[in-house]
Amino acid sequence: MDHSYSAQDVLFILLGAIMILAMHAGFAFLELGTVRRKNQVNALVKILTDFAVSALAYFFIGYSVAYGVNFFASAQEMTTNHGYDLVKFFFLLTFAAAIPAIVSGGIAERARFHPQTLATCILVGLVYPFFEGIAWNGHFGLQDWLQQQFGATFHDFAGSVVVHAVGGWIGLAAVLHLGARKGRYSREGHVAAHPPSSIPFLALGAWILIVGWFGFNVMSAQKIEGISGLVAMNSLMAMVGGTLVAMVMGKNDPGFIHNGPLAGLVAVCAGSDIMHPIGALVVGSVAGAIFVWMFTVTQNRWKIDDVLGVWPLHGICGVWGGLAAGIFGQQALGGLGNVSLMAQLIGTGLGVVIAFFGGYVVYGVLKKTIGIRLDEEEEFNGADLSIHRITATPERETHF
Repeated sequence: MDHSYSAQDVLFILLGAIMILAMHAGFAFLELGTVRRKNQVNALVKILTDFAVSALAYFFIGYSVAYGVNFFASAQEMTTNHGYDLVKFFFLLTFAAAIPAIVSGGIAERARFHPQTLATCILVGLVYPFFEGIAWNGHFGLQDWLQQQFGATFHDFAGSVVVHAVGGWIGLAAVLHLGARKGRYSREGHVAAHPPSSIPFLALGAWILIVGWFGFNVMSAQKIEGISGLVAMNSLMAMVGGTLVAMVMGKNDPGFIHNGPLAGLVAVCAGSDIMHPIGALVVGSVAGAIFVWMFTVTQNRWKIDDVLGVWPLHGICGVWGGLAAGIFGQQALGGLGNVSLMAQLIGTGLGVVIAFFGGYVVYGVLKKTIGIRLDEEEEFNGADLSIHRITATPERETHF
């Protein structure tokens, strides 16, 4: 260990890990409320299973890829500094596991179960930590080069690009390989609406995510001495801006209203530690507009059947967040400075390329080898019955 960590640091980052762990319940209920009833059980099972698979993939492979650290040591060695290294792994695992949780919403209602868990293992073990190591651990010298060329490194405090954009662009690759749900689009170009099954569950998922996000952002300081009320305030302002703009542009649609704050929070992650609160409000507001507009365009005009809109929400708003940090982090706009728009552009672009290419290859290979989509009859019956042999709301019960 090169640094000394206190018990307070361990508790600080542990609480952050627990808050982000709770966010995975938010992912589950957001998907559950959006999909049709015949796919609700599958939404819940996927998120929990993917988290467990992510934990093993990140523990044995991914964390070493990103940080060069493994846990093949005695428990006595690992518990120095109150076991800070262990809770740091737990904290960063919750970020890594967000990748398949994001993808899950895009591929809902027609993806096979076990091929998706295999994809999760590869994505969390290799693809995600490859870029994580570049952005957050200085791999391949990119950050040093950006510092030399533009006077600042690529800045992504809490993962607008590293987590959200990467998850969203992997999700787009998966959705393109899967194709649209049966009956979603007709040959004549008509769009068949699949309305959410439960607005209350959708709203519950959004609220869980919103609350947990303050652990996601604030605890990204990783030491209690680095905690900043600015991060909390900027997260709040971005959330508010995203909500109100999505309400107006979405014409009071509850689906847009409950995804609007998430769009704002995705976008503010990268620069939440350097922006002025008014800048964060603008960033969140723009993100809310981006989500409503891009969701509508992708679903209705481009015929991309991304069920929860994970590419617009995480992929596009994550890209906006990476660039926005380079704009609103500038001292001229009230920010703290030490950020470069060119560095942000290059870092963000690299994240998109790695995520989309990696995701396209992973899902492409699985599609060609073992298949990634339910057959037509299974999809018609729903993933709940086809995969799990039970429904969320059985029409009849047996009484003894």
